[in-house]
Amino acid sequence: MRIVVGAAAAATLALTTLTLAPAAQAVQSGGAYDWTAVNVDTTQGFRALDAVDAETAWVGGDRGGMFRTTDGGDTWDEVSPPGSDGLLFRDVEARSAREAVVLSIGEGEASRIYKTIDGGATWTETFRSAEPTAFYNCVDFWPGGERGIAMSDPVGGEWRIITTSDGGDTWEIADTQGLEAPGEFGYSASGTCLVTAGAHDAWIGGGGAAAKIYATHDGGRSWSSADSTIATGEAAGVFGLGFRNPRQGIAVGGDFGLEDDGVDRAAYSTDGGRTWKNSSDLGGYREAVDWIGGRTAIAVGPNGSDISHDNGRSWKPFGATQTRFHTVDCVGDTCWAAGAGGRVGVLSR
Repeated sequence: MRIVVGAAAAATLALTTLTLAPAAQAVQSGGAYDWTAVNVDTTQGFRALDAVDAETAWVGGDRGGMFRTTDGGDTWDEVSPPGSDGLLFRDVEARSAREAVVLSIGEGEASRIYKTIDGGATWTETFRSAEPTAFYNCVDFWPGGERGIAMSDPVGGEWRIITTSDGGDTWEIADTQGLEAPGEFGYSASGTCLVTAGAHDAWIGGGGAAAKIYATHDGGRSWSSADSTIATGEAAGVFGLGFRNPRQGIAVGGDFGLEDDGVDRAAYSTDGGRTWKNSSDLGGYREAVDWIGGRTAIAVGPNGSDISHDNGRSWKPFGATQTRFHTVDCVGDTCWAAGAGGRVGVLSR
């Protein structure tokens, strides 16, 4: 659905190396955590991000750019798909430094999926929506990287789901049950409106007429829904989800027109998303959340970041207000974040 920030301009199609300007610049911290900024040397806005490990990460921009680092952010390669000028990349899922799947958003044919198996030197378009009213928001894969799932805003009053069983080489519309969602829509804010965990579990969050979270425990064939407790509205609802395992999850969101309003913007689940409980307030509207290990989770948004040390029950702001990010992805004890103006950061403590 929404958060479609304008795009234009050509993306360089050849593989070029972008060198980091003098190392990283530490950002003021609140407590033991802070963000260290790294330079990708672009002004494209980033909402697509996937971290493979502490050294390798992929980010996608709002003017068709894809960028990859394999040295912890010291240097970046621009690895944009040919013909991607003007596409809005909002989700990327990477298995390694060589293999990644990226989703572009928009109505009808603007919703596309590309795949690379050689680090972005070449790309194959593996999906393009043939439904004019579809608007794909997010994509994710289960462990192993062969089985994957992507979701669109409702088509005919029901969330549209496509699935793959060959690593994203081919996609087909899924035969689903329980996804009726009249008046609801997803948010293409951070690539985390759809997430997976375990072998068969996945969750969808959205907003509009309701701020429900939909859960499947059988690989996307059947779904159930629950109230997220997060405030909803025309520009509000659930923007980001994060599950550390098939039972423990966190949801964040709010109203993207009210950046500083953190009331009723987070919730947590301990039963696989069957029920949700409201968390303490956040420092503002948040677009993404992820777990950094143990009971600790990080949430990010356009006015700052929050941290929880109790599985998402309570939150505290950290870092300076200039650490504005749209998306976050953690692997091991490393968290990457990305945002407007080519901003990328790595969490340090």
